[in-house]
Amino acid sequence: MVELAGIVILGILAQWAAWRFKIPAILPLILVGLAVGPISTFFTEDGSKIIEPIWNGESGLFPGESLFYFVSLAIGIILFEGGLTLRKGEILNVGPVIIKLITIAVIVTFFGAGVAAYLIFDLSWQISFLFAALIIVTGPTVITPILRNIPLKSDISTILKWEGILIDPIGALVAVLMFEFISAGTGTEFTETALIEFGKIVL
Repeated sequence: MVELAGIVILGILAQWAAWRFKIPAILPLILVGLAVGPISTFFTEDGSKIIEPIWNGESGLFPGESLFYFVSLAIGIILFEGGLTLRKGEILNVGPVIIKLITIAVIVTFFGAGVAAYLIFDLSWQISFLFAALIIVTGPTVITPILRNIPLKSDISTILKWEGILIDPIGALVAVLMFEFISAGTGTEFTETALIEFGKIVL
C-alpha cells in the first residue's frame, strides 16, 4: 500500500514539475521512474528497488499477472482519454495527410527501421523487426504534452495529435503480431498461430 501511494504522490509531483517548468510531463515521469527503479538499486543495501512493481513473479506491488492487467488498463485509459479530444471537424483539410501517416509511413518506418537495426546493430531479423514494430508508435503520452508547450500552426498540431492517437493501436497490433511470429517459430503451426492471434487482436 505504501508503494502504491508512493507511485501516486511521485506521479503528481512529476506532473507539477512539468507544469512549473513548462516541459513535457513524460520527461519528469521517466526520470522519477528511473530514480525509484533501476537507479535506486545502487543506493540500497541488498540491491533492491525502492518501488518494486514485480519480483520473482510472486511478490511485489503487482505480483503474478496483475502487472500485465494493470498496464493494459492504464494504456486503455490513456487511449480513451486521447480519443475524447478528437473532433471530426479538425481533419477536414488534413485527413489525407493523417491517412498517409498511419498507413504508408508505418510501412516505411517498419521496414526501414527493421533493415537498419539488422545492418547497424547486427541483430537477428526477428529481433530487428520486433524493434521496428515497437518504434512505429509516437503515442499521445509523448505528442500531447509537446503540443501543449510548443506553439504550432493549427493544421500541424491537428496532424500530430490525430497521428499520435491513431498510431497507438496500430503499433501495438504490429508489435504483438511480431512477437507471436517469433514465439510460434516456423512451419504450419507458426502460420496458424499468427492468424489466430491476428484475429483475436482485430476483434
